[in-house]
Amino acid sequence: MLIKIHPDNPNPREIEKVVSVLRDGGIIIYPTDTLYAIGCDALNVRAVEKICALKGINPQKHNLSIICHDLSNISEYAKVSTPVFKLMKKNLPGPFTFILPTTSSLPKIYKKKKTVGIRVPDNNIIREIVKQLGNPVLSTSIKDENDEIEYITDPELIHEKWENFADIVIDGGYGGIEPSTVVDCTTDEPKIIRQGKGILIL
Repeated sequence: MLIKIHPDNPNPREIEKVVSVLRDGGIIIYPTDTLYAIGCDALNVRAVEKICALKGINPQKHNLSIICHDLSNISEYAKVSTPVFKLMKKNLPGPFTFILPTTSSLPKIYKKKKTVGIRVPDNNIIREIVKQLGNPVLSTSIKDENDEIEYITDPELIHEKWENFADIVIDGGYGGIEPSTVVDCTTDEPKIIRQGKGILIL
């Protein structure tokens, strides 16, 4: 199903439709401030496993990333020191993924790696979905090395490619082609491990 949601002013009824699919363990494709991403309720292990299997992600070796609505509830899912919190506050919402140590409230699938990527994208659609859901949403980009650019940026073509796997594809306008900047905050000194769209303000 392709649902059009306006990025500046998301329609609450459409948001509610997406949230109810997520509550049922469904999978969605949604816009962020970088690439279109595929995700599910991050606390629904079965749905997380389904996405990992599809994308060839081994959760024991790869960092899983989750989207939070804002900074207020990040400490539920990740351990955040005061300097890291200040750094995140300067840069979020924005095109960054901060790698942090996990807390015990995340399901076991996240714990083998002991770290989790935290995103608060500058995108009203996905942040509103997360807010209404009350749980973070798993985030992994739909980008595939062999994809033509149109298939990762044009919602109608994304829908054409993914409709058999995703329950909902959200059309929030054309997507970007550059991933987020990944910042490792698991040691005392934050370190950029992938330079993407965001320029980190220290």
